[in-house]
Amino acid sequence: MSRAFVREPEGGEAFEDLPDRPISSQPNFVTPEGLAQIEAEVTRLERELAGVSPEDKADHTRLSRDLRYWSARKNSAQLVEAVAGDTVHFGSTVTVLREDDTRQTFRIVGEDEADPHAGSISYVAPLARALTGKSVGDTVTVNEHAFEIAEIR
Repeated sequence: MSRAFVREPEGGEAFEDLPDRPISSQPNFVTPEGLAQIEAEVTRLERELAGVSPEDKADHTRLSRDLRYWSARKNSAQLVEAVAGDTVHFGSTVTVLREDDTRQTFRIVGEDEADPHAGSISYVAPLARALTGKSVGDTVTVNEHAFEIAEIR
């Protein structure tokens, strides 16, 4: 009989080989808020994992994988404190004027704390890379779209 039609065992053995989450090869720069988020996630996962029954292999495997990821990110975190300046850098809050005259404001943060819908982008994002080192009034082009820096905080 083909293995395709054999029922999986109830113990969740199918989850034992859950692959690790990929870890970026970029330096793990974090803001103070980003480091706090990582530490909170490690604490939450440790607490959740401690409460999982050994028989619940699917949850145990998933939580263990996530804990390995966040622990690695915590151990590799390089805290970057905010520095005031006239140029865009990691941690800057930047307002740009788009080609259609709309304004967009975002903060340049670490990869794990980036959330474009909440107004933050990763420092490795193409727009963040293009803006880094630039000043108010400078224009950058990303993906054939122009962005003029209107304000840096």
